[in-house]
Amino acid sequence: MIQDFWNDKYPAGIAANINPDEYPNIQAVLKQSCQRFADNPAFSSLGKTLTYGELYELSGAFAAYLQQHTDLKPGDRIAVQLPNLLQYPIAVFGALRAGLTVVNTNPLYTAREMEHQFKDSGAKALVCLANMAHLAQIVVPKTSVKYVIVTEVADLLPPVKRLLINSVIKYVKKMVPAYHLPAAIKFNDVLRKGRGQPVADASPDSGDVAVLQYTGGTTGVAKGAMLTHRNLAANMAQCKALMGSNLDEGCEILITPLPLYHIYAFTFHCMAMMLIGGHNILISNPRDLTAMVKELSKWKFTGFVGLNTLFVALCHNEAFRKLDFSALKLTLSGGMALQLSAAERWKEVTGCAICEGYGMTETSPVVSVNPSQNIQIGTIGIPLPSTLCKVIDDDGKELALGEIGELCVKGPQVMKGYWQRQDATDEILDSDGWLKTGDIAIIQPNGYMRIVDRKKDMILVSGFNVYPNELEDVLVMLPGVLQCAAIGVPDDKSGEAIKIFIVVKPGVTLTKEQVMEHMRANVTGYKVPKAVEFRDALPTTNVGKILRRELRDEELKKLGVKK
Repeated sequence: MIQDFWNDKYPAGIAANINPDEYPNIQAVLKQSCQRFADNPAFSSLGKTLTYGELYELSGAFAAYLQQHTDLKPGDRIAVQLPNLLQYPIAVFGALRAGLTVVNTNPLYTAREMEHQFKDSGAKALVCLANMAHLAQIVVPKTSVKYVIVTEVADLLPPVKRLLINSVIKYVKKMVPAYHLPAAIKFNDVLRKGRGQPVADASPDSGDVAVLQYTGGTTGVAKGAMLTHRNLAANMAQCKALMGSNLDEGCEILITPLPLYHIYAFTFHCMAMMLIGGHNILISNPRDLTAMVKELSKWKFTGFVGLNTLFVALCHNEAFRKLDFSALKLTLSGGMALQLSAAERWKEVTGCAICEGYGMTETSPVVSVNPSQNIQIGTIGIPLPSTLCKVIDDDGKELALGEIGELCVKGPQVMKGYWQRQDATDEILDSDGWLKTGDIAIIQPNGYMRIVDRKKDMILVSGFNVYPNELEDVLVMLPGVLQCAAIGVPDDKSGEAIKIFIVVKPGVTLTKEQVMEHMRANVTGYKVPKAVEFRDALPTTNVGKILRRELRDEELKKLGVKK
């Protein structure tokens, strides 16, 4: 019955199902695409372009090094901690070709966050940017990481340009703190030693884990979602089926401002675009709008993938508004709710409507999207082919169309489970393959879905999940903190901003500046609170559990926002 309902919702010419087993693993997709589109550009960054053929050659050199100069074995984990640079796809696809499991790691993580992720995943190797190597120096000795590969921003550029850019970053801008990793090897030395060497391309089973993608889910410390080769290959095929109907193979130029280590950009740019031979323009720092717009001016781009805050910022940029958008035919939004005003302004400036979608780390990540043939602003579209959705009440009973309940998803893109967390897996994934998203939604009679609210206390800052438990665990490490709570409050720029409430121990003096300094030292930038409020007491239940919801309601009332 559910299947029949969704089968009727797809636009003409789009099948309701894909074959999730078309490819046995990601390596098969990579090999086919790199042969088929060998001479086509795959990734561009800092004025350098890699073709699909060059990507295959360089990823092969990376894989050969791992196989012949380390004792890493198929299934071992390798943490890749890089921004949007050409080194990222080379390292990721090279690691996969060697049979390793990729652990995507945010390069802005603090030492504490790195240590947790490396320990939890059991990573045995790390690829990182020199800018963060000083943190690796602190963390690596505490973990099972045995091999460290360090790269500088311009390592893949021609010699003169490479020397100039790397020198400016290191000596003029002083963005590379001193570090001491005597056993580390340089990225370019890895490629040099592996180049021309035979590669024994791994052939993992479709159910083997390809990527450990860390997420806090809705509560607690970060957990590794086990995304299999089948999960990722299926999701790229699903994206192509629903979103690729107006894309031409080997002809598309996609702007890539979102970080590839984030599952949204990872699956779309590294995976789905590979199927059609797309050309990805890597933006290493989207916060630098001036540099970003300058890069955009060089391309007749046909696609743009972003989120609400970026759309708003760009549309307020005069230079961006003057760009040539005549080739732009696809804009995708995800990661956070798309505001109507942002969608309207983007359409006014670029002439291209935004297709909003929905996903989560645990679903590889795309669940639904607005088909470009029929966009309904304010919705997250319809499920991808071979994807079923339903909403349930608190007792697990399926609800009728138009009723509000927790959104549940079933499809080949749903994760295998959480890494070494069977209890957490059982909470979110049932024996029939239905995944509880933790989001409250409505399924309309026409099949389009709307997200109403989040069931738990997760805070969404510019598309990144922030979890109150983690922030509170860090806060209580600060001497003088008796009680604390973290909540999300509405913010025009980031969707939500973090506000923390603190009850100080009697006789102790604590300032906002001390709190902020402590947080900046222990969490990455987007997790740092924007506001701190000291209170004599926090609202609690009769057993002492702090009521975050009550704090949120108070803040919304101050802002005049209805619950």
